[in-house]
Amino acid sequence: MKPSLIRSALLGASVVVLALGAQTASAQEALDTLKQQGFARIAIANEPPFTAVNPDGSVSGAGPDVARAVFKRLGVDDVVASISEYGAMIPGLQARRFDAVTAGLFMKPERCAAVAYSEPILCDAEAFLLKAGNPLNLRTYKDIADNDQVRIGAPGGGTEERLALEAGVPRDRVIVVPDAQSGITMLQQGRIEVYSLPVLSINALFTQANDSSLEVVAPVEGAPVYCDGAAFRKDQTDLRDAFDRELAALKESGEFASIIEPYGFSAAAAIGTNREALCAQQ
Repeated sequence: MKPSLIRSALLGASVVVLALGAQTASAQEALDTLKQQGFARIAIANEPPFTAVNPDGSVSGAGPDVARAVFKRLGVDDVVASISEYGAMIPGLQARRFDAVTAGLFMKPERCAAVAYSEPILCDAEAFLLKAGNPLNLRTYKDIADNDQVRIGAPGGGTEERLALEAGVPRDRVIVVPDAQSGITMLQQGRIEVYSLPVLSINALFTQANDSSLEVVAPVEGAPVYCDGAAFRKDQTDLRDAFDRELAALKESGEFASIIEPYGFSAAAAIGTNREALCAQQ
C-alpha cells in the first residue's frame, strides 16, 4: 500500500475511534449528571396501571417501576415524577423539564420523529367506557363519528383523541378530559356519551368507580395495538442506548415480566416487537 493510502486509512480509523470515544463520553456525561442529582426526572400522566401517584406522593405504576429499575442499574438511585397532559409531554421533554417520559406515550411515526424512544415497554389496545348495555351500539371510533349525538371524552394530545378525529368525529364532539376521574364524572353526568382510554386504564377506572350503570367495551374494533417506550430527547440517543442495554438485561433475566405483569401487562407483547416496527406503524 502506498504511504499516502496508509496515512488515509490510519486517519479514517482515528476518526472512527474518536467518534466512538466522544459518544461514550457523552453518554457517561449524561449519566454522571443524573447520578449527581440522584434521580431522573420523568413525566407521567397519573393513569393507572401505566402510571400512578400514591396518596403519600410516591410514584408507582408499570412505567415508573420499569424506569426506576433501569435507572438503578445505570447508577441513578430513583425517579421523580411530574404529572403532565400527553400533549405537553414531548414539548416539556424538549424544553428539558424532564429527563425522560415514561407514561404510556405510545409510539407513532410523528412522535418517533420528535423523540428518541427506547425499545418497547408497555403494550395495550383501546377501550370504551359507556352506559351499561351500550344503548348506542358504539364499538368503533367510526360508530361515534356516524352518530351526531355522541360526544367522546379523551386525554388531550393522546392516542384516543387522534383516533377519534381520524375516524371523522368532529372536533367539537371530541372533548378533552384532563384526568381519569373527570372522565368518569363527565360520563355519569351525561356530558359525554363515551370515554376512551387503553384497555388496562379503562378496566382499572371501571373497577374503582364500582358503578353498575357503566360498561366496558374492549378492545375497540379496528383500533391497533400500541406500545410505549421511555422517550428521551433526540440529542440524547446515547443515554437512550444505555437505557436500552439495561432494559434488555431486565427482559432477559425475567425481572421485566415480574415488574409489569402484576399490573396486567404482557411482557411477551413487549419482547415480541421492536421500536423500528412500532415507529413505522400508522
